Amino acid sequence: MRSFIRFAAVACLAGGAVAQPAGDADPNLWLEEVEGVRALAQVRQWNTTTAKLLEAAPGFQQTRSRALAILNDARQIALPDEIQNDRVTNFWQDATNVRGLWRATGLVSFARGEPEWRTLLDVDALAKAEGKNWVWKGAVCRKPDYARCLVSLSDGGKDAREWREFDVASARFVPGGFRVPAAKTDVAWLDNDRVLIETDFGPGTLTTSGYGRQVRVWTRGTPLEAARLVYEARTEDVEASPNVRFSGGTAYPIVTRTISSWTRDYFHLTPGGAPVRAPLPQSAEIADIHGGRAIVKLNEDWSVGGQRFKAGWLVAYEIAPVLAGRTPPVELVYVPAASEAVEQVSSGGAWLYVKTLDNVAGRLKALQRGDDGFWTGREMPMPRNSVVNIVETGGSTGVAFVTVEGLLQPRTLVLVEPAVARPVRTVAAQPAMFDAGTMEATQRFAVSADGTRIPYFLVRPKGATGQVPTILHAYGGFRIAQNPDYLSTHPARLGPLAQFWVEEGGAFVLANIRGGDEFGPAWHDSAIRENRQKAFDDFHAVAMDLKKAGIASKVAASGRSNGGLLVGVAMTQRPDLYDAVLMGVPLADMKRYSKLLAGASWIGEYGDPDKPEDWAFLSKYSPYQALKPGVRYPAPMIYTSTKDDRVHPAHARKMAARLGTLGQRFYYYENTQGGHAGSADRTEEAYRVALMKAYLDREMKPARISAGASSFGAPPRPREAPPTGR
Repeated sequence: MRSFIRFAAVACLAGGAVAQPAGDADPNLWLEEVEGVRALAQVRQWNTTTAKLLEAAPGFQQTRSRALAILNDARQIALPDEIQNDRVTNFWQDATNVRGLWRATGLVSFARGEPEWRTLLDVDALAKAEGKNWVWKGAVCRKPDYARCLVSLSDGGKDAREWREFDVASARFVPGGFRVPAAKTDVAWLDNDRVLIETDFGPGTLTTSGYGRQVRVWTRGTPLEAARLVYEARTEDVEASPNVRFSGGTAYPIVTRTISSWTRDYFHLTPGGAPVRAPLPQSAEIADIHGGRAIVKLNEDWSVGGQRFKAGWLVAYEIAPVLAGRTPPVELVYVPAASEAVEQVSSGGAWLYVKTLDNVAGRLKALQRGDDGFWTGREMPMPRNSVVNIVETGGSTGVAFVTVEGLLQPRTLVLVEPAVARPVRTVAAQPAMFDAGTMEATQRFAVSADGTRIPYFLVRPKGATGQVPTILHAYGGFRIAQNPDYLSTHPARLGPLAQFWVEEGGAFVLANIRGGDEFGPAWHDSAIRENRQKAFDDFHAVAMDLKKAGIASKVAASGRSNGGLLVGVAMTQRPDLYDAVLMGVPLADMKRYSKLLAGASWIGEYGDPDKPEDWAFLSKYSPYQALKPGVRYPAPMIYTSTKDDRVHPAHARKMAARLGTLGQRFYYYENTQGGHAGSADRTEEAYRVALMKAYLDREMKPARISAGASSFGAPPRPREAPPTGR
């Protein structure tokens, strides 16, 4: 989920001090100029210093090569992107196809585990022919025939992307077909010759968050700017976006007005294109369309039609009456247990598939609606205590492809057919990347400051009894649950690094702190805005539990994006508790985050720093402002991407600059390519794994550091550690 320039140690003064302009309230504003000459020169200096330092670490090249071999392993499972009637599409990357192949095979052969692939688009060849750094961003295909698709490509991996019409039969782009220049765009097919589109239509058509505020109907053969407006959101909203779902052969177009991070209005479009607001509270989410009904996840209690539905429940309403101007009755679809949370909902033929988390273990149900309006179904047999994910549903019989895995259990792809006697069978299984017999995985609980029990997963060498250096990873935000996926393959969770760390005698921990969706809406809502400190307290509680229980000798805090903010807070609030920090594509300056790229879209999660009452609580934890002189902080490894057009790289840059000004050690890596989710080239991810491994060895395993070095003390000579700026 990323790509970078090179990790670099912070050099501050005499070999790379950040010069501070006088008189500015924030002396590092110049680092917000993404492609600024001065800013990039500073980045190159930091990068060079760290690269020189960490690439010289023992075993660096071996770690890099091994990580790349795992990431490009040709035995990985080909997962279905989409079931298109009788065929399945897949996007595939390996050592030969670095940027990837978009390809298709028959549904029957795929389900047998014997796919016969036909290449639709070779992204490597396209990039070479066009001289572009193309990164595949998916395809939206026209239903119900799937004959044409709109292919999405990003130059370098940014969120901004280009769209082109593609003919599946000829495997070629359509001359004179739909084509949208690079922007933050969403599209959806209405019919053969019309699409719903949100994009940058020119001045005044974007929100303050940088997303489109207009949804238009664009007809083939007409200029994009002439597309007919069907809905326009307010400038202060997050965005207006289109979607078209098919159910029973009928198209159901929807426009979503996203008001804030967690509030939205849905509009069903009449055949004439008029928007009709869905009869829902603004906190609710339409999860899918099934049998002509909107399937809705509630995020707060809702009383309607004499009934009371609770947060976390699934409900449904029929769409046709809404289009006719009538209010339909609301039906109860599914009620999760107290320890359970609905995470995925997907319609497949006659079946509605619901994946839940029960104490962070995956469960899968297949539901149907009876003629009496009651929803019933049964649970599909899945291995206990596993991660379960619905990959894709559909086909004439309404099958589901589902993955099953665990921290020590390689991924398996299974076919789910609820109507047959044996409803689950294996399609493909990924081979083991390591010897799971040498490790053990357990779930433990820590107690947070307010008494809440916080679950976490621990992986360490089998039979380990003493303290070992431990990586503690978490996210804690945006209703994103942290599932205990296979140890070596989750890039947001360090990928092969976690595997390597445990193989060498360390421990890896995944914490399910508040802010995620592990236990439903309340688990998230209890840790947003003025209550954000609860997520940080949860993280601290797990770290303290690891040390108190005699598990961890040292703790490295790890997180990306919102998780990068989390670990930035961890190091500034409790520098005594953490010994290293892996701070990825982070938010750090919470005073200015809402003014940087997509930051304004997260005000519902964090609060508005321009409002004094919100800055009052944001200022208590904002890592950039929290850095103080005279405090000895653990030396973090900060990594980001120049082309990240979601979380501005200035957060990482300014954090590094401030640390350098204070004479603190740090490492820094900024990749010039790739967006927030990374680049296509897995060599970058493998390189990052090797850099992070070398960093952790230095900061967490003192025996490997040259004489005179320590995690907190004065660093060794400049050739041996990142300069401090002193």
